[in-house]
Amino acid sequence: MTIDAILLMAVSMLVLWGGLGAAIVNIVRFKGREPDASMRDL
Repeated sequence: MTIDAILLMAVSMLVLWGGLGAAIVNIVRFKGREPDASMRDL
C-alpha cells in the first residue's frame, strides 16, 4: 500500500473510533431522567 492509502486509513479509523468514544462518553456522563414522552420505540 502507498503512504497515502495508509494515512487515509489511519484518519478514517481515528474518526470512527473517536465518534464511538464520544458517543460512549456522552451516554455515560448523562445525568438525569429521560422524559416520559420521548417518542423512542426501542
